[in-house]
Amino acid sequence: MTKGRASAPAPPPAERERPDTPRRRWLVLAVVSGGLLLCGIDLTVLHVAVPGMSRDLRPSGAELLWIVDVYSLTLAALLVTCGTLGDRIGRRRMVLGGLLLFGLASATAACSDSVPQLIAARAALGVGAAMIMASTAAIIRVVFTDDRERAVALGVWTSAHSVGATVGPLVGGLVAGRWGWGAVFLVNVPVVVAVLAVGARVVPESRNPVPRRWDLAGVVLSATGLASAVYALKRVGERAGADGAALVTATAGALLLYAFVRRQRRLAEPLLDLSLFGDRRFATATVCVIGCFGSYVALLFFLTQWWQQAGEYSPLRAGLALVPLAGANAVGAVTAPRVASRWGNRWALTGSLAVFAAALALIAAVGDPSRYGILLVPLLAAGCGAGVVMTLGADSIMGAARPERSGEAAAVQETSFELGAGLGVAVLGTVLTAVYRTTLPPVPGLGPDGRATAGESFAAAADLAGRLPEQTAHALLRAARHAYDRGFTVVSAVAAVGLVLTAATAAVLLRPRRTPTGDGR
Repeated sequence: MTKGRASAPAPPPAERERPDTPRRRWLVLAVVSGGLLLCGIDLTVLHVAVPGMSRDLRPSGAELLWIVDVYSLTLAALLVTCGTLGDRIGRRRMVLGGLLLFGLASATAACSDSVPQLIAARAALGVGAAMIMASTAAIIRVVFTDDRERAVALGVWTSAHSVGATVGPLVGGLVAGRWGWGAVFLVNVPVVVAVLAVGARVVPESRNPVPRRWDLAGVVLSATGLASAVYALKRVGERAGADGAALVTATAGALLLYAFVRRQRRLAEPLLDLSLFGDRRFATATVCVIGCFGSYVALLFFLTQWWQQAGEYSPLRAGLALVPLAGANAVGAVTAPRVASRWGNRWALTGSLAVFAAALALIAAVGDPSRYGILLVPLLAAGCGAGVVMTLGADSIMGAARPERSGEAAAVQETSFELGAGLGVAVLGTVLTAVYRTTLPPVPGLGPDGRATAGESFAAAADLAGRLPEQTAHALLRAARHAYDRGFTVVSAVAAVGLVLTAATAAVLLRPRRTPTGDGR
């Protein structure tokens, strides 16, 4: 027994539970930041485990994309509505319920033995993440009443998600190489249990005394419209062309999204206030965030696949190979304010997007996963450029909105990151699937049925090779690596072109406004 500690009386229960004690405030921050960290990790943790998961579950190319991006697409579709529900039913209840669902879905994903089960578990993870993320900022504003403490708390909270997304591939590489792909989900469970145990004790309940109307019809229209559009896109990639089902689904998705926009413009309390996009700075900054973060998350995903499938990296080595990219991204985020003060937001965003695009073009030009030393230069440039854009883009979104609309702007900001992550993998993944299928060369000794199977994905080709004669198997693996390598090169080039167009848009639309006297402001 430590001397002097036994005689110190324990604080009374009432004092321990007071919401304004410093210890409790920082414990609340630890809970909400821990939940956000898990949400960020799950955005990217599966990337390095995909080859092992593909060998076990054998998903098609389109199914693989659903497994990867259904999490972020579900999160983006439900983030705003979960915030509205949290204001109505209680933010503590929403966050703790989200953590519970996140833990259960993680365990289900880890034990999945079929593709539909894993896709459903990943969608449930997205619902849980939306419930966690939607109310955490409001809880911080309620708990931290001191301006200086609240600024520090919001800084920690903001960085938690990006740190999680950054370390996700490394965590995945560490556990997948030792315990298999299911372990990338199972590691969430003990963390969720610990965060729930603390959160149930320290997080105070809070509600909006005048909650906004919950637009259930708007939620259904936006979610089904987005899902239909993404399904059509992936079907085009899987079939290497548009068939009747893809056209019908794409048309239905477009009509549903059009109905959503019309409905939001008519409602007095819309789910998403589209009038914010009437400000060209706000709209342009949102496009920059979606394009940049989408390309960055897609780069994380496809690099890990490229290194493992074309370069024969282990999961751990692939995760470690991403560390310089992630470190440069953090450096770019930290130095973004200095870059903006030197060049202004307009040219800082434009220049950083151009740097990111040039880096992707150089990666496409190198086109060889074994030349990591040469790839290191564009990886560092890509990470730094993306870090500047994501930071300044988010700041521009908030700065373009009036102070009384900061909450709505923050919802758009968070949604744009998650939507970008989902659409980046969906769009560029569709391109890679189509290129892989169409450029897979003929393999001597492989019949039409075998070629159709190998054309589904690299994992399908590798699985088929294990059942073929040695010479044919080696030829098939060489052909599959060549096709996947070509697909990655095309994807890098397409992403570079998209970023160049985004940079040009930023340069034109972020120009200073002119006052009636002709002066810029």
